[in-house]
Amino acid sequence: MEVLSHKEITNKLKEIAGWIFNGNDIGKEFSLKDFKSALPFVNKIGAEAERIDHHPDIFLHSWNKVKITISTESAGGVTQDDFNLAKKN
Repeated sequence: MEVLSHKEITNKLKEIAGWIFNGNDIGKEFSLKDFKSALPFVNKIGAEAERIDHHPDIFLHSWNKVKITISTESAGGVTQDDFNLAKKN
């Protein structure tokens, strides 16, 4: 899988609201209603990541916030696979 250029990443970010480029990954923070809502959201992301064998970093904090960061470590940056996963969330 090929690492996308900064320009390609910037263009693709326009297709997925709220996601940002952080140097070597793309990320988004989700605010859910409460902790009870955040847990199944994390599990949904985890199940999809497992299904496509592409795993993001998931950080649950402040009782209702979930931060997702995605990159393709084996490629050394952001690839199309990262955007494919981001579009599912």
